[in-house]
Amino acid sequence: MKKKVLLMGASGSGKTSMRSIIFSNNPASLTARLGATIDVEQNHVRFLGDLILNLWDCGGQDAFMDNYLTTQRATIFQKVGVMIYVFDVESREMNKDLEYYRDCLEGLRQFSPEAAVFLLVHKIDLVRQSKRETFDKKRQELIENSAGTAIEVFGTSIYDESLYKAWSNIVHTLIPNANVLAKHLSTFAQACSATEVVLFERTTFLVIATSSSTFSGTQSGLLVDTDDGSQGSMEPTRYERTSELIKSFKHSCARVRGEFHSLEMELWDFTAVLDEMTRNTYVLVVVHDPTIETAAVKLNIRMARKKFEELQGNSLVS
Repeated sequence: MKKKVLLMGASGSGKTSMRSIIFSNNPASLTARLGATIDVEQNHVRFLGDLILNLWDCGGQDAFMDNYLTTQRATIFQKVGVMIYVFDVESREMNKDLEYYRDCLEGLRQFSPEAAVFLLVHKIDLVRQSKRETFDKKRQELIENSAGTAIEVFGTSIYDESLYKAWSNIVHTLIPNANVLAKHLSTFAQACSATEVVLFERTTFLVIATSSSTFSGTQSGLLVDTDDGSQGSMEPTRYERTSELIKSFKHSCARVRGEFHSLEMELWDFTAVLDEMTRNTYVLVVVHDPTIETAAVKLNIRMARKKFEELQGNSLVS
């Protein structure tokens, strides 16, 4: 099954850098070596084994953008599943960026009216004043320029977990019946007496589903003990932070010609096991009950593998 993903935005906004981090496992420190994208660079990215993301990285130079919106209009905007438009938060040509964005929305309405639209306010790490206020202002500006089109807006940076939060939400919309996987993860969590279970795609380590009632980046409603003995909400960016850390660890392993297989942590307040769930996924199981042994968690994962192989296959049937 193929899904067309359109990646657009002005030249220098950071489209190719984020693509290389998410799908090519490059660290942020190496993205400066990447050159500008010329015209359209197509990549077929295998995701979850049978789901192929047909990623169109469109060069943002004015000549290319004008061409996309005129002679190549039908080719670019036909059969799009998701459009991701990237805005440089410190762009000095925001009015022109918004004009191109509005024209792209019109192309989608004409050729792919059902496409989901994600807007990334990128390079948010460069903002010197309040990042939250700057993002909220940009978000409101983008909503006003979207003419009623349903959009999701994220503030992103290649230097923290925000990039994984945005892309996890994006790919989540491309997985049919992802809610079915989440439902069975919750059942699995109950069987393991786990606080939380998270399913990651094997290569990108993007979040596919969680055992929580809400998806990535939001509070799960689960409470844990804090240092002062009270109870507080779990860290809202824990999924994406895990993605970022594991990707960095895998890159470090590759540099010394090692291979990452699994991870176990036994701390004073919780136990975490990260292990293969299926051929294309990893599962993270977090347990706060001190009476539950790591070996028991790993045994439950092994027993659940066949079921989740079946569920994954069913979820990708179009």
